[in-house]
Amino acid sequence: MLNINELSFLDWKKTQGMIPTIIQHYVSGQVLMHGYMNKQALEYSLTKGNITFFSRTKRRLWTKGEKSGNVLKLIDIKMDCDHDSILILVNPTGPTCHLGNTSCFSNIETNLLFLYKLEKLLFERKNDNPEISYTARLYARGTKRIAQKIGEEGIECALAAISRSNNNQELINETSDLIYHLLVLLNDQNLDLSVIIKNLKKRHINNNFDNFI
Repeated sequence: MLNINELSFLDWKKTQGMIPTIIQHYVSGQVLMHGYMNKQALEYSLTKGNITFFSRTKRRLWTKGEKSGNVLKLIDIKMDCDHDSILILVNPTGPTCHLGNTSCFSNIETNLLFLYKLEKLLFERKNDNPEISYTARLYARGTKRIAQKIGEEGIECALAAISRSNNNQELINETSDLIYHLLVLLNDQNLDLSVIIKNLKKRHINNNFDNFI
């Protein structure tokens, strides 16, 4: 992550003292907003941990969420190749957009973002009525039943791959069922995909995949 000692690496002269700043969700990858930082705003963000911009309309430092409480917690900062803009990964504590939307670019949805939203939705189903929600019913029946469903869906997925016809729709459907139930199991165990991805990255760095890839 960029640190205070590296601020001089940024091309402040080229940007006339204002570095364009892109804010991105550190898990979903969703672009949340765009703003500008001067040196003081960037230093403040680095030392305090809450993202602070220089507001060109207010003509002062402005910490996102200073009134609403929807602050952006700093995770990482990277410079671009020309050193004239920065990308900041954050953990938002609420909606980023002043209109109450998650992002100021709310109409854009990537595949990864959909998966993130699905994971959050399945987590919310824990408190739903089991009589009207299949997911809530799975949670209510416990870990053993969820694990059993993963075993069943895994077998059906394998069989679909072996016996598939000219189109892959059956395999697509069974794989979707398998992933859905796997997400439910992770939520049941208070885990999420980010933990799994982190572990995969760790294995990759340690060359633990050599026997598989």
